[in-house]
Amino acid sequence: MKSLSRRTFLGVSAGSLLALRRAGAVGDDAYRPNILLICSDQQHGRALGVADPFFDTPALDRLAKSGMWFREAFCTTPQCSPSRSTLYTGLYPHRTGVLGNLDVQRHDGGRIGAMAPGPPTLGRLLKDAGYHTGYFGKWHLGNRERFAADFDASDLDGDAHGGATEKALAFLKSRADGEEGPFALFVNYINPHDIYGAAKEISADSPRPEGPTVPRPASWADTLEGKPAPQRQFLTEDQGKPFCGWPDAALEKYRLAYREKCRLVDHEVGRLLDTLDALDLAENTVVVYVSDHGDMDTHHRLVYKGPFMYDQLVRVPLIIRVPARFGGSAGVRSDDLVSLADVTPTLCALARREVPEGDGMSLAPALSGGVPFVPRDGVAVQYYGKQQWVNPIRTWRTRDWKYSRYLEHGEELYDLRNDPEETRNLAGDPACSERMAEMRAALDGGMRGHGDTRFDTYWPTDRQGGRLKPKNG
Repeated sequence: MKSLSRRTFLGVSAGSLLALRRAGAVGDDAYRPNILLICSDQQHGRALGVADPFFDTPALDRLAKSGMWFREAFCTTPQCSPSRSTLYTGLYPHRTGVLGNLDVQRHDGGRIGAMAPGPPTLGRLLKDAGYHTGYFGKWHLGNRERFAADFDASDLDGDAHGGATEKALAFLKSRADGEEGPFALFVNYINPHDIYGAAKEISADSPRPEGPTVPRPASWADTLEGKPAPQRQFLTEDQGKPFCGWPDAALEKYRLAYREKCRLVDHEVGRLLDTLDALDLAENTVVVYVSDHGDMDTHHRLVYKGPFMYDQLVRVPLIIRVPARFGGSAGVRSDDLVSLADVTPTLCALARREVPEGDGMSLAPALSGGVPFVPRDGVAVQYYGKQQWVNPIRTWRTRDWKYSRYLEHGEELYDLRNDPEETRNLAGDPACSERMAEMRAALDGGMRGHGDTRFDTYWPTDRQGGRLKPKNG
């Protein structure tokens, strides 16, 4: 697999974007690709066979080898609903108004509301551009009747396992049977999020799932001392409590169960890719694979997702395959920093539609070999809290460093080049004082750049401010 440096990123197939532009006018259906976007739930960025041989994902490996694999892609927030609001609008959660998972209890006893009509969704943008649009599987953004109008065919929050695949296959077959015009199909799976149910069956005495012994991450030795208090509280007071003090054997079972959930979603992806090939649609279809956020996968002896910003939680898989006729190249790997906020502008650009103003940038030049954009210095990630657990965090992640600021629980600084597992918090190290100042300033600038000015409250619309989880509560 070819790897691109910062200097050569986007140099692949130089001139192909220019050729694409010359091939036809904007809006000419003959020169607009179909789009298939596949989104999983809670899959971390290294949960792929091409990244880790202990993951059995042949379909995703095939996709990575036939497209561009963005190895350093990050969500804007490690929670389902707010992250999906970014994916389908190109905006950070404070702009979409979705600051926590939909319809769960807030800290003040209320319920987290749906995404309000406002900025157009990717479905609406492409439908208005003449695409026939379909959406099947997990939605988790509410207002289903309102947003269903953004799609010509949909089953928002319908079956998010094999049932979503069946509906997607029927959609693809209808397009192959002669319906004119390009299509945009969005298929959203629940797995590997089903690890939540599987983990409840795990104990020291439970049967060991099938599979090879997965190597233990170095961070299993991390006691979380010197880390912000919410990380330890997650294991003593929150969702992680049942797993606090788990023996190594139980953690190993979690890792095997998580890999099985990733295998299941890969099977569905394979069905979609095989159908594109069988219907002769692949050579005209851009395929995107992404996840909304990651899973701790027992790194730091943590599970699920929670009030922490480790790479296992905020880095996600992102693979984009652009057919050769649209300037795409196969087997390209990029280590530049990209964001889920980039997906909407990228697909709008590939669809030859005006790119809407937002928080992301189009990766289309990279995918089609055109003029390179200026690579990011870093990406901003935000976290407002979990239901009644209110612990706002802001993070600035560069290629080599990560800095996180907790509203009431201190700071974190990690040297990712020398400590990729993020085990040693350098925030209090006098030798890193200059680096801390640089990263604080970079985070402040990143927040301002995205209009994120209300770090001091859980709900930006709540003028009284949000109630914090007490430091020692």
